[in-house]
Amino acid sequence: MAADELFASASLAELSARLKHLVDMRGIGLVTGDSGSGKTTTCRHLVAGLHTGLYRVSYVSMTTGNVMDLYKSIAWELGLPTERNRAALFKQIRTEVSRLCAENRLRPLLIIDEAHHLRTDLLEDLRLLTNYAMDSENRLTLMLVGHPELRRRMSMAALDALAQRIVVRAHVRGLARDEMGPYLVHRLKLAGCELPLFEPPTIEAIYQASTGLPRKANSIAHHSLFAAAIGKAKTVTTEHVQAALQEVA
Repeated sequence: MAADELFASASLAELSARLKHLVDMRGIGLVTGDSGSGKTTTCRHLVAGLHTGLYRVSYVSMTTGNVMDLYKSIAWELGLPTERNRAALFKQIRTEVSRLCAENRLRPLLIIDEAHHLRTDLLEDLRLLTNYAMDSENRLTLMLVGHPELRRRMSMAALDALAQRIVVRAHVRGLARDEMGPYLVHRLKLAGCELPLFEPPTIEAIYQASTGLPRKANSIAHHSLFAAAIGKAKTVTTEHVQAALQEVA
């Protein structure tokens, strides 16, 4: 789902407000949500709305790797040559962040997506990367985005120092039951369709099957429409949803 196709659910509206506060605070933020909840899309939507003359955004998706891989990815995003030494990379990144703030008057924002995959030592290194103890204000805004397990890990003793630095915590819920109908209408309009294709019982069936997660709802709705088209039906019924669930299971 593209950022400009975002449906303004209550959960995502709350997340957007929290992320804007985080950017203003220049601190560390924690964004969690189940796969397909829309957290990454909302983060990208926020970034798309930031003034390029005021912010320098670096986006890193980490699924595997060690601290060198992490630093190299960050350095690459900042347009820096990748040093072979861990300490040199660390210093290089911090120096560039300071330069962006001092010379260009930019606010650096680092987004680490899929952060639940990061080992504990890597999360601690990220905290150190944002630690400008001699400054009166933070220089680097860090946004950690991941699955709910990341939120639970923050209660570990080994991550206590990082947990204390988090200024914004946001958990993305799925769509509410009364949002599923408007959401499906929204998706149909994006596809160029103005017809009311989903009956109320069908909407409820999609909500229950998807638990309100937009990505799963999209898939179920897509296969339901296909099943309805095969049967030459004018609207999507619960029977079509049941047929669709055989495809998405």
